[in-house]
Amino acid sequence: MAALFQKRKKEPAEKAPVEAAQALQETIVCPACGREINKKEAEKNLYVCYECGSYFRVRTRNRIRMVADAGTFTPWFEDLAEANPLEFPGYEDKVKAAKEKTGLHEAVTIGRCKIYGEDTVLGICDARFLMSSMGHVMGEKIACAVERATEEGLPVILFCCSGGARMQEGIVSLMQMAKTSAALKRHSEAGLLYVPVLTDPTTGGVTASFAMLGDIILAEPGALIGFAGPRVIEQTIGEKLPEGFQRAQFQLEHGFVDRIVERKELKLTLYRILKLHHKREGYANFDPVREADCLEATELMKERATKAKALSAWEKVKAARKVDRLASVDYIEQIFDEFMELHGDRQFRDDPAIVGGVAYLDGQPVTVIGVHKGKDLKECMHRNYGMPSPEGYRKALRLMKQAEKFKRPVITFVNTSGAFCGMEAEERGQGEAIARNLYEMSGLKVPVLCIMIGEGGSGGALALSVGNEVWMLENATYSILSPEGFASILWKDGRRAKEASGVMKITAQDLKALGVIEEIIPEYGMADQPALISISRYMKRHIKTFLKKQNGKTGDQLAAERYQRFRVF
Repeated sequence: MAALFQKRKKEPAEKAPVEAAQALQETIVCPACGREINKKEAEKNLYVCYECGSYFRVRTRNRIRMVADAGTFTPWFEDLAEANPLEFPGYEDKVKAAKEKTGLHEAVTIGRCKIYGEDTVLGICDARFLMSSMGHVMGEKIACAVERATEEGLPVILFCCSGGARMQEGIVSLMQMAKTSAALKRHSEAGLLYVPVLTDPTTGGVTASFAMLGDIILAEPGALIGFAGPRVIEQTIGEKLPEGFQRAQFQLEHGFVDRIVERKELKLTLYRILKLHHKREGYANFDPVREADCLEATELMKERATKAKALSAWEKVKAARKVDRLASVDYIEQIFDEFMELHGDRQFRDDPAIVGGVAYLDGQPVTVIGVHKGKDLKECMHRNYGMPSPEGYRKALRLMKQAEKFKRPVITFVNTSGAFCGMEAEERGQGEAIARNLYEMSGLKVPVLCIMIGEGGSGGALALSVGNEVWMLENATYSILSPEGFASILWKDGRRAKEASGVMKITAQDLKALGVIEEIIPEYGMADQPALISISRYMKRHIKTFLKKQNGKTGDQLAAERYQRFRVF
């Protein structure tokens, strides 16, 4: 780290006075590309190399300056006494030298501050202090700060950076993993927000404790994140690791990080997250100014609806399957404000067939989850044609449980031919993932609204449709399986799919008559791009009415009503 910010002076030689002054400007060396860059310009660029884009490690005082409002950071627990629990030779001298070199009390600095006016507890790990390894004082500072945050009802943000356990403290260092995790468990049970930001490097016992326990986990681009370090892995398995292994993008793709956030966007992103998690009573905290918004269909769509012919069951099957049919992401963008997509199941992968995150509905925070098939061949392949894998259902459930913790309503948009039935899906527990969603959704203590916007295929659709109410677009379908599959199983002839669609009772009108759904949403002819605004307005108006209806209910009451809804079938 010292070499990273080494000060150098260029020789003025025979240059003019102005050129000589410029030549004397301080430079730093980028560890990634090796170029010398101007220190002042690097500071303006938030310590990101303007030549290659790589991220420098950030000192504590600079991180505070970049994230906290000026003059608001007050450090906590700076007077904790150091000790040498194993009486390790030379350890006290190393700690003393680290203090003198960095001007820090320990590897972590933690206290209270404001981020664009939002109160939070902020902690920063600094790699210059014994590689930000976790000793007993670091663990104690974090545990004490989290306990105090719990008492004061404050969120916690920790910038994580560490080489892992502090070897000189042996087993005492190991115990800090359990201690910090236990403190965060109590903080979470109090309904409070915790956001770790993973910076380069975040490894070892820190990764295996407080760094990976966030409600929302952010990472800086290119950060090394993992339990075992790359060299340890290579020595253990005797193989060279692939490019990008354990980096932030790798962790995002494998489901362990919600978002990768560029440094220039980090403060605003943290502010948005803090603001989304204000404590509110009820589920209809709508902005009164927005009550005057027009939520009626356009005149053009009203006219189109009067001319539209009623479709047969088979025609509705084909309409629901159209590639250009409006997708969940279209409705999410049109109905909600400031949607922030979150990624990953925290177990294996981020399934792109499921899109989910948090947003506002006219000021009311909500959790929104949608199945997304894709809008062209390339995207359809990337999203597996909207057939979720086990990790997709687990991501959705993680977001629903997060919504329950923070008392946010859950709204799902379903459009899937069914759960993915590939070999790898079975290996990773497709049946268990669907069953777990049914099990957990039935007991969620917040309002759940599910909307069929296209195909509602079998258990793969039901796994996102255990709601207090279920709605359907007028040309959507919802069935035990596809008409082709139905005809093949019962009549041994898949060519009779058209006939099967007529007897399966899969249309919105059929299902409302059966009591399977509560509401039919008009499509004004067809759910295509011209109809987006009108359909979205209809949905928005009725979603707000639905939430107002749930507003005074307790969590137990909401769960009981949902149980009874399905109990009668």
